[in-house]
Order: sequence, then structure tokens, then C-alpha cells
Amino acid sequence: MKELLSISVKTVVVFASLLLCMRVLGKRQLGELELSELVVSVLAADLAAVPLQAPELPLRFGLVPLAVLFLCEMLVSVLTMKSIAARRWLCGKPCFLIRDGVICQAEMRRCRFTVDELTEELRSKDVSDPATVRYAVLETDGTLNVVLYPEHRPVSAGQLGLVPEDEGYPVVLIEDGAVKKENLRPAGVDEAWLKAELRRRRCRLRQVYALIRFTSGKVYFALKDKR
Repeated sequence: MKELLSISVKTVVVFASLLLCMRVLGKRQLGELELSELVVSVLAADLAAVPLQAPELPLRFGLVPLAVLFLCEMLVSVLTMKSIAARRWLCGKPCFLIRDGVICQAEMRRCRFTVDELTEELRSKDVSDPATVRYAVLETDGTLNVVLYPEHRPVSAGQLGLVPEDEGYPVVLIEDGAVKKENLRPAGVDEAWLKAELRRRRCRLRQVYALIRFTSGKVYFALKDKR
């Protein structure tokens, strides 16, 4: 029983430490991690598991290496911000995979990027013909940014001389039958307005799945599914 309690406490501490450390890295998706951040993420999981896999080891055997690892990552981050040479060496530099509608084969080989992978990335951006691409740049985080020739870009409202309505910023006021009171003031409304809105829609609070009010005054409303 004592060992189970010890393992449980260690697990909670390690979990909280990992959450804190990953919070320091910032909110990024896995595909957007720089090389050093990806290395830290992989090593952190292994280091944090050490005191859990060997219960006889003190908790510090996992936490101290974890702290050192993230200090190294912070040092690398500062170094890449201050030094262009260090940033290029540690993070690499963007590569042009398509230039003026022509696939750069040498860059494709250097980046170990296949034609299938390139066309897949282009399709994800609604581009089917590489000849319509002015530039396709493989960024240091692995994402592919595509710039089309002007004649192949989608027409914007500004080019048509139209002025679309600005809906403003969306603020969630009700989520799954619960009022988010902290959002009432930013949305410029109060509970009286909310009650009046529910009366107007002839429903009760517990029936509402989502009520979102835009700063322009527009309201999105959805009832819960009937189960």
C-alpha cells in the first residue's frame, strides 16, 4: 500500500512538472516544433519515466535531469534569437521547393522530399498544378508555404470593390448549458440580456449547447442534440 501511494505521488509530481515544462515551450502543434523542441519533448518523456519505472530511485533522479533539459532548451532559444548564425545552424533555413512554377530538384533531394509528398502538401492548400505556384517554401518547422501567381490567386472582396460586414470577435456566453459569466462583460452584455435572449428563443439554459455573441452584435445559437 505504501509503495502504491509513493508511485501515485511521484506520478502526479512528474505529470505536473511535465505540464509546466511544456507550457514554457509555448502552444505549438507537434508539426510546428523546431528541432530542439522536438528533441526536448522526446527526451522529457523518457527522463520523467525513470523514477516511475524504478520505484527505489528518488524522485529527484527524474526531476533534476528534466529541469536541466529545459534549461538547455531555453538557452538554445535565447541563442537562436540573438544569433543569426546559431539560428541557421540549429534550426536550418527555409528551402525553395518550387520557384517560378518549376520544381527545384536539387532542393527536393537535399530535403529528402518526394514528388508525392510535395503534391500532397499542395493539395492540402487547394493547389493541383505546380506550374501555378510562384514559390513553395519549406519552412524550418516543416510546414510548406505556397505563393501562387497573381492570376491564380482567389479573388478577394477588396479586388471586387466590396466591403464585407465585419462580424467582430466571437465570445462564448453559454457552453453545454452553463453560462460563462467571465465573458459577459467582454461581450458587452449582462445576465438580463442573456435571459431575454433565451426567452426570445423560447428555450431553457440547460437546453443550449452553445451561444456565441460577436462584438458586432451577431449571435450564433445551437441547441443540444436530443438523445
